[in-house]
Amino acid sequence: MSTHKKEEAPAFSAPPLSCDSHFHVFGPPERYAYGKDIRYTPPHAPLEDYLKLARHLGIERTVFVQPSAYGRNNDCMLDAMRGMGAKCRGIVDIDQDAPDSEFERLNTIGVRGIRINENPIKPFEPGYSKTMLSRIERLDARCAEIGWMLDFLTPGWLTRELLPVMKQLKSRHTVAHMGMFLAKDGPQQPGFQQFLDYLRGGDRCWVKFTGTYRMSVAPGFTDVAPMARALIEAVPDRIIWGSDYPHLSFADKVGSVELFNLLATWAPEAAMRKKILADNPQRLFGF
Repeated sequence: MSTHKKEEAPAFSAPPLSCDSHFHVFGPPERYAYGKDIRYTPPHAPLEDYLKLARHLGIERTVFVQPSAYGRNNDCMLDAMRGMGAKCRGIVDIDQDAPDSEFERLNTIGVRGIRINENPIKPFEPGYSKTMLSRIERLDARCAEIGWMLDFLTPGWLTRELLPVMKQLKSRHTVAHMGMFLAKDGPQQPGFQQFLDYLRGGDRCWVKFTGTYRMSVAPGFTDVAPMARALIEAVPDRIIWGSDYPHLSFADKVGSVELFNLLATWAPEAAMRKKILADNPQRLFGF
């Protein structure tokens, strides 16, 4: 059974070579075992279901992202990637001390980055970023050596706390869900303003328009629009979009096309949408 509800038509035509830069696949649990720290009930979301959505949206390139439910066992994602060839890339979760041969194997399949993934609803815990430093620093050094990136998903308070760490990174890095700053606090909230300052001050950090429903409390996600536009104004060449399919615990509340259509409001000019959907991910992921 498909994990997404019947979708409406996209509000605009995707430009050629558009990329979904953040989505997940899930296979049968008897074949792909889940990890120990499961934050949600994993759905059945096979690659064929996702590809139907991609065709509906006009997506031609894809970036698989390892879901937290599988821990550091990337087999489900890697098996899906093998069937996609040069049109896909992947972001894995991997031990910082994995052998060079494992990095080489993953690179051959199309992997180009490693997740730094904390629970998006983790309560405020001052100083928590210090517990992450050893892993971040080790993986940053290895990513810088081979041209990979780090992919951060953290609640807004932790994104803010990690900004001084990000400033020291040698590798390129992406920040999912616009940094997870809550939209109800608006674009003037101090953490988001500091994030914008960081983005303007360098060239290694890219922002993902993903997981809008995790930041928003307004009907139609209207409260996120000012933040999305502020990010586009700050770094138009370093914004990418991802469906975050299959939306996990939000699957019965949102539709993938509904989220895609938000770009028509956030980036009303076709040239900007082409940057976000095609040009920027091509540069970042090396398609």
